[in-house]
Amino acid sequence: MSTVPSFQLSAPPLAVAARRALPRGPVLDWSSLTSRDAPTLTSVTDLRHSVLVTSGRAAIYQALVALHLPPGSAVLVPSYHCPTMVAPVIVAQLCPSFFGIRSDGLPDLERIDPSCAKAAKAMIVSHYFGRSQSLAEVRNWCDQRGMALIEDCAHCFFGQAGERPIGAWGDYATASLTKFFPVPEGGLLASNTRALSALTLSRPGLKAQLKGWLDVLELASQYHRLAGLADLLRPLFRLKNARRVPPSGSPARAPAPTPHTLLADSDMARVDQAPLWAAKVLSALPRSRIVTRRQQNFAAYARHFGAVHGARPLFAVGTAASTPDAPYVFALWVDDAERVYQALREQHLPVFRWDRIWPGTPALAGDQGPLWSRHVLQLLCHQDLSEADVVYTSQTILTLLATPARAPSGAPP
Repeated sequence: MSTVPSFQLSAPPLAVAARRALPRGPVLDWSSLTSRDAPTLTSVTDLRHSVLVTSGRAAIYQALVALHLPPGSAVLVPSYHCPTMVAPVIVAQLCPSFFGIRSDGLPDLERIDPSCAKAAKAMIVSHYFGRSQSLAEVRNWCDQRGMALIEDCAHCFFGQAGERPIGAWGDYATASLTKFFPVPEGGLLASNTRALSALTLSRPGLKAQLKGWLDVLELASQYHRLAGLADLLRPLFRLKNARRVPPSGSPARAPAPTPHTLLADSDMARVDQAPLWAAKVLSALPRSRIVTRRQQNFAAYARHFGAVHGARPLFAVGTAASTPDAPYVFALWVDDAERVYQALREQHLPVFRWDRIWPGTPALAGDQGPLWSRHVLQLLCHQDLSEADVVYTSQTILTLLATPARAPSGAPP
């Protein structure tokens, strides 16, 4: 069995020099138009029925609406979640009921309260971090209870989920285009078994359509992509943003979340609209580069974090088979995650954490969700991060891990 070499630290690394901001998502560039040799992977778009929507959360909302559930019906939602997984349930006038997850990220079915299982009409199950897994056990459990299964593929647009293609386990599958393509917005609702012809979406106006293209080009200019074209358009962007107040240098620490603030932050306003033209066009870009670059970035992270003090890959890495087909992130468990994550946020690095848990999420026996929300950092792998970007991000984290935490002011030495 071949192993991925680890990045060893014989001594604390030197301080990492400051550099330009790194993109937190795909950015349109001339290289986006190129194709390269890559494994042929199935994707959510290969399912029999599919329709583009404005976001992954809009796809979850439309899936719930399509189920025609009575208002107030319970929907099972994982305890480890982004608020945009829960907000669609609330907006659809349904009630989230949380379940725990195992160490592999799959639902801890044996510990779901029987009364909750009996009351629930649907279940949302995610392929976390881009690791596609078989949902045979979950599918059978839902079928036994007459429960609909929504397969959340927001992190996993490509791949084979065990015995079935990605998305084919659920009655509905949902996906996010913005995590994999250089689009201004976009999600996907798909199904192998249920037609989506009844789905009606209003179209955005011409002004919104033009703004969508302009936003894509402005982002490319911001990160010095589309050389030549972006330079010509830069004066237009300066004029467009002349009155915009610049953001503060460091992100503020978020206040304690409330259902109201999380719902507002989830931006559910356009869940009934069709996506912008830019999203439809750019989601058809060649996919081979997306796959290969993500695999390369994932492997680079694995080399850096194979054996370090204070952190470890959340899942074992070391063989080609353990690399996700088209990884969304590299999941890194960090012991002193609070200190490390806040420092990474201040540097605006392409790392984030799902630490905004919906109020009322219960403490459940054996549940890994609360631990993951505190300790798991998600290191982005997207195709528009270069190898140098990944090395810089990794070395910054290694520097933080090797730097002792400061004692509180006034504490004895």
